[in-house]
Amino acid sequence: MKYETVCGLEIHTELLTKTKIFCSCSTAFGGEANTQCCEICTGMPGTLPSLNKKVCEFAVRTGAALHCEINRYTKFDRKNYFYPDLPKAYQISQLYIPICQNGYVEIGDSIKGGKKRVRIHEIHMEEDAGKLIHKDDKTLINFNRCGVPLLEIVTEPDISTGEEAAEFTQKLRDILRFCGVSDCKMQEGSLRADVNVSVRPKGSDTLGTRTEMKNINSFKAIKNAVLHEAKRQISVLECGGEIIQQTRRWDDRENTSYPMRIKENAPHYKYFPEPDIPPLTFSEEYIESVRATLPELPDEKKLRYITKLGLTEYDADIICSDLAFIKLFEKTAELTNSPKESANWIMGEVMRMLSVTQTLPENMNFRAESLGEIINLLSAGKITRSTAKETFEQVFVNGVDPSEYIKQNGLELQNNSDEILAVVRSVISANPKAVDEYLGGKQKAIGFLIGQAMKQLGGKASPNEVSDCIKNEIKT
Repeated sequence: MKYETVCGLEIHTELLTKTKIFCSCSTAFGGEANTQCCEICTGMPGTLPSLNKKVCEFAVRTGAALHCEINRYTKFDRKNYFYPDLPKAYQISQLYIPICQNGYVEIGDSIKGGKKRVRIHEIHMEEDAGKLIHKDDKTLINFNRCGVPLLEIVTEPDISTGEEAAEFTQKLRDILRFCGVSDCKMQEGSLRADVNVSVRPKGSDTLGTRTEMKNINSFKAIKNAVLHEAKRQISVLECGGEIIQQTRRWDDRENTSYPMRIKENAPHYKYFPEPDIPPLTFSEEYIESVRATLPELPDEKKLRYITKLGLTEYDADIICSDLAFIKLFEKTAELTNSPKESANWIMGEVMRMLSVTQTLPENMNFRAESLGEIINLLSAGKITRSTAKETFEQVFVNGVDPSEYIKQNGLELQNNSDEILAVVRSVISANPKAVDEYLGGKQKAIGFLIGQAMKQLGGKASPNEVSDCIKNEIKT
């Protein structure tokens, strides 16, 4: 408790453009190695970059969503370093005048208060490097990722715990996905974090020496990396040692980090203005036209769901955790006119089937109209809840039409009161002990009678109607 943790993040997100930042090669993930690269993105001599306009638009949109100042004048710079997966030995990035600066993201409880503002130092555009594949004592290089457009979002050192670091990254991911600038698929590397950590005596204003852990791609790993590195640094200091500014590799399986190299500073990269791309100037009209494309952002949507649609804060958090849930919820709630019931089905049966089938939310392929139809049939008393769940499972797995499935399998509830009455009288007659127990005050006994009647009716009657019928018969 003598020390406090100070953390800043550098988030790299690949943009959802069809082509790369400086050439026309595809950015599609998963292509055969070295089939989505050309002379420009592999840095062949005599080639010239041509800036993708969509990258600028996405950068401005992101800056607007993160409350940033958008620089009307910006330019690119060369960052010089050599790695095997960066064949031209420099990266086109932005150092001196990034496109966005001085923004923020609020974390914490945005509904009840207790919010904390994490400042955004800057957002800059740059190109991605390729990928090294280590296999059988050999290192292979895939250049497909070279030139994929990136935004690097750099925070101020405002984060104090691993939990805050993970929450910030998740909040940022949600905003980026809502804005449509990135799919943020961490498992594919389209969102990854460099985590900078230092410690200092509690109450001090002086920053300690920081270390950086590169390319962490899960919220859990981000949290654990901050926690582990802070403990490691405190242990070093307590033993009289000195923290070395270095880059470290985080091993998520071992839950530990290892030194890789001494951490470089800006002078080591020998930055200079990119000579092949002219400076960019954005008009106020252009910036405002991009700002106008911003959708309803996560905090605004959650607040509307709670105040206008009657969801709980927990419900709203779950629904807003994924764009696929939001789209499904809003369409289903429109069809059913019951936001709460629609949310319950998504948090219940939809998530259960996602878990059972190991399906990601974005890969759901059933129609929202089908879920809405099932909820409406249940609300109208035309099917039982068990039938509704069975039907939805078939909708999720096989894409069946709910009404057709219910009809073909004879699952509609019976509206024949005479048949229900006849079955109820038969059950009462056959189970006098249960009847006496119910009349004696044992409320559970009626559940047995309802179950027997439902069994004889093949589940094709409303349990409520059966219950009412039993009670009326016993009273008479």
